[in-house]
This record gives sequence, structure tokens and C-alpha cells, in this order.
Amino acid sequence: MDRISRGGEEGARRVLRGAGATVAMTAALGLVLALGACRTTPEAEGEGPGSGRIERGAGEFDEGPGSLERRDLEAESARLETVYFDFDSAEIRSDMRPVLQENARTIRDGGYERVVLEGHTDERGSEQYNLALGERRAHAVKRYLLQLGVPGDRLETVSFGESRPAARGHDESAWRWNRRVEFRVVR
Repeated sequence: MDRISRGGEEGARRVLRGAGATVAMTAALGLVLALGACRTTPEAEGEGPGSGRIERGAGEFDEGPGSLERRDLEAESARLETVYFDFDSAEIRSDMRPVLQENARTIRDGGYERVVLEGHTDERGSEQYNLALGERRAHAVKRYLLQLGVPGDRLETVSFGESRPAARGHDESAWRWNRRVEFRVVR
């Protein structure tokens, strides 16, 4: 009887192992298909947030009046590179100066009527502190652009603090993308 029950247990284990493998393979296939349906983000391509590339989902722009103008403004804004900052700083980094020089040239020569400089921060600090830091960053970029000959009446500043992160996460790999000033062309 012992041999029969051991043999029965052994066979049952093999069947269960086979069923577990089938369930695991089905789950893996479902995951592969679900991930294949997702679109690639700039982060996955190694570009990171604020790379100047704008990716929009289908149907985000309605086809009503002004939709073509919104698309044109988005394309114009994409030509202006985002400027990044160090932690708790509104000082223009040396590696961002060439970016600002090119942005200044684009704003001057592109005939933009108005460009909004949008200051952002990472999530560390109070909401009030981050709004003030975002404002200092936007003003620092504006001062630099003025020194480069961009007319002041074309530039506006606004701070969003931590409310519009470019990257989600709670560590430096996300925070470095969130400490920024973005350029938005408006009419």
C-alpha cells in the first residue's frame, strides 16, 4: 500500500507541477501582450523627461476651432530645450548655459510673441517653499535670457512648484528631471 500511495503522490505532484507551469506560461504570455500594447516613452528610450520631445496620446487634441494652432504652439515649444537645476538651487548650471544661449537665439529669431518660463521643483520641501523656488528658477532663466538680448516683453514667468512632475518617483533618478524650467510658447 505504501508503494501505491507514494506512486500516486508522485504522479499527483507531476500533474500539479505541469499545471503550475501552464498557469505561469499563460500569465507570462498575458504580460508580454499587455506590455506590447503600451507605447514607448522617452524615458524608456533613454531620452528622459524634458528632452524637448513631445509625445501625445491619440485624441488629446480635439478637432474643434483652434486645434491646429495648439498643435503649432506645441511644436514651437518643443524647439525650446528644458533647463535643469541642482537640488535646492536657482543658479544656472554651467552645462545649461549653451542650452539657454540656443533658446535665446530661437526666441529672438523665431518671432515668438510670448514665451512662458515655467518653474518646477522636485517633491522635497513644503508646497509654499517649492512654489517660491520654482519662481526663483523661472526668474533666473528670465534674467539670463534678458542678458542674451531677448526682449523682456516677450517673457513671462510662472511657478508650478512640485505640482507637475516630469518624472514620477521618490529618489534622485526622478527628482533630477523635476528640477527644471520649461518653455511654453503662447499667443
